[in-house]
Amino acid sequence: MDTNIIYKKVEDFVTGLFEKQPNSKLLFHNLKHTETVVQRTKEIAAHYNLNEKEMLVLYVAAWFHDVGHLFTPGLKNHEDKSVEVMKKFMSDYDDKELTADIEGCILSTKMPRNPLTLTQQIICDADTYHFGTKDFKNTNKLMREEYNLREEKISKQDWNEGTLEMLNAHQFYTAYCKDVLEENKKGNIKMIKKKLKKYEAQKDDLKISDANSLTSKGIQTMLRLTSENHLKLSDMADHKANILISVNAIIISVILGVLMRKLEEEPALTIPTIIFLLVAVTTIVIAILATRPKVSGGTFTEQDIMDKKTNLLFFGNFYKAPLEQYDTAMRKMMKDPDYLYGSLIKDIYMLAVVLGRKYRLIRIAYYIFMIGIIVSVAAFAIAVLFFDKSQSSAGIFPL
Repeated sequence: MDTNIIYKKVEDFVTGLFEKQPNSKLLFHNLKHTETVVQRTKEIAAHYNLNEKEMLVLYVAAWFHDVGHLFTPGLKNHEDKSVEVMKKFMSDYDDKELTADIEGCILSTKMPRNPLTLTQQIICDADTYHFGTKDFKNTNKLMREEYNLREEKISKQDWNEGTLEMLNAHQFYTAYCKDVLEENKKGNIKMIKKKLKKYEAQKDDLKISDANSLTSKGIQTMLRLTSENHLKLSDMADHKANILISVNAIIISVILGVLMRKLEEEPALTIPTIIFLLVAVTTIVIAILATRPKVSGGTFTEQDIMDKKTNLLFFGNFYKAPLEQYDTAMRKMMKDPDYLYGSLIKDIYMLAVVLGRKYRLIRIAYYIFMIGIIVSVAAFAIAVLFFDKSQSSAGIFPL
């Protein structure tokens, strides 16, 4: 058997397969990778005393070990297809022992690897030679891109985790590769670990960023709800004050329109009427004070903005200012979160101060109205009783 002829035919046959059946998805397991493995096989084998047959086995196995990728959609079980194609090619030479040895070498590259002979160890090391080279970064990237095309999409994080697991589990079998490639492989492991640590740090930063974002949203929601609640309470206070004003206005109208005419005929009702009138007027005055708006100067200075003293969210602080000045000041405030949140907090505080004053005055008005009604009714009752008693004896009001 002329091995030189076989060498040439094997190279031409495998090269022809890759050229006749191009597959754009084979970004890593392509003809270039096969040629590289063949060269690595020769390099490693040169350091061992192999006979002609063993060299032929390695050479043929190296050329055929990845041709199965041309006929399988995924990455799994391509070795079996490679063996099938190789057997068909070697059938012309009718050497079953040689074919069996080549088959053993090809299948030894299948995961999990357990090479039994030196030739199997050599081809396994040649196939993973790049694990211990500086080119590993590029080959690993191509492997991931091919995996995404042929299997399923995988994130960089998951791929790097799988790569680290693979590198830690991997071993070189020949003494030559252990001496030449082991240190570089350790460097590649450190590189992957560094990427994973960087990713974890970025993920932690993202979590912090998300937490800060959630915190910021929570603060905004809190301030908005607090402000809305204060405004609702202010509306309720105004509504209560309007009730007091309306009721007491009706009372005053009745007193002036009806009772005042009766005072000449029933002088005893004068004092109760005056009490009732004073109570109604006092209640209205206090209720009006509770709802009376207070407006400040309506202007601000540039220094006020620099010192963050002016609350631009309250109209009373800027309604007299020019639009250009207000626009500039607002833009400065929106760029400064501390100033913006400070203004919101100040706005809520001022609402609370106004609410405190409103409810205090309304409380006083209700107390005056309640006590005044009781006193007035009691005064009317006493006046009527005493008036009836004194007048009935005189016969003015016959019963």
